[in-house]
Amino acid sequence: MGKIFLNLALSCAIISLNISAEAQQTKVIRIGVLRADSPSSHASEMHQAFRQGLHELGYIEGKNLFIEYRYAEGKPDRLPELAAELVRLKVDVFVTVSGGATRAAQRATKTIPIVVGSAGDLVGEGLVASLARPGGNITGSTNVDADLSAKRLELLKESFPKLSHVAVLSWEELQGDRDEIKETRAAAQRMGVRILPLEVKGPNQIPGAFGAISKERAEAVIVTNNSRNFVHRRQLIELAAKNRLPSMCGRAAFVEAGALMSYAASRSDSFRRAAYFVDKILKGANSADLPIEQPTKFEFVINLKTAKQIGLTIPPNVLARADKVIR
Repeated sequence: MGKIFLNLALSCAIISLNISAEAQQTKVIRIGVLRADSPSSHASEMHQAFRQGLHELGYIEGKNLFIEYRYAEGKPDRLPELAAELVRLKVDVFVTVSGGATRAAQRATKTIPIVVGSAGDLVGEGLVASLARPGGNITGSTNVDADLSAKRLELLKESFPKLSHVAVLSWEELQGDRDEIKETRAAAQRMGVRILPLEVKGPNQIPGAFGAISKERAEAVIVTNNSRNFVHRRQLIELAAKNRLPSMCGRAAFVEAGALMSYAASRSDSFRRAAYFVDKILKGANSADLPIEQPTKFEFVINLKTAKQIGLTIPPNVLARADKVIR
């Protein structure tokens, strides 16, 4: 009889352990994605890369994963409210896009880990202590847009060798934009190109900026890489086309929407890596100790349809360097 009870007790213990293990395996993880921009095919592509990365690590939407998306639609004053909403939903991890979204999430919570899918200079913005040891509750990936500024101007110059005067359209209060202009100026001096910096405070000033470009006879425009320009990309692209200006941008999505060219870190690749950070954190890693990564994959994209529309010819050697050509 004692043996029967012992076997029964062992069976119950095994069943209990199996139920406990199954419960752990089916625990639903809730991730809050906070973006400063608006929904778009580009955003969807990034999110698909993120979901694919999570899927490869064993997370399946609808089974053990739920993702909440919040977009500020280019209105930075909405970010704190959206971040607070995600905190109230008790998300396990934040995933952010842009420095503004990251700052809003950081101000909303000091305890929920924040994985940056894509943003500017996190150290320069004071969001983390260093790339090697970020401290606080932020980790993930940081862009290097200022570092890419010289390359963008170089590609413009290679495409149009007679280019001598380039406008740079930026937003006045963004530190990342100021860094881009600084690096572009330095590169321009080496290349013998004059720079026309134009700062705007809102979308209503964008037409006036293009008026200044025309008046000053700038021959091309570089659009700084930030979420606000991204939200207003169609306006920017239409004005560049109207003025027959070659445009260089910091995201492939601009070129897909009609800009001439872009050189940038792969956002999809960074977002795929975000899944790695999320998994590490969910398995017990401390975000403060996870080194922040810099991009390793870059993309040069050209829109030949736009080139033909504004009467430009891209040299064969430049086309050969492109990772993607839209025809």
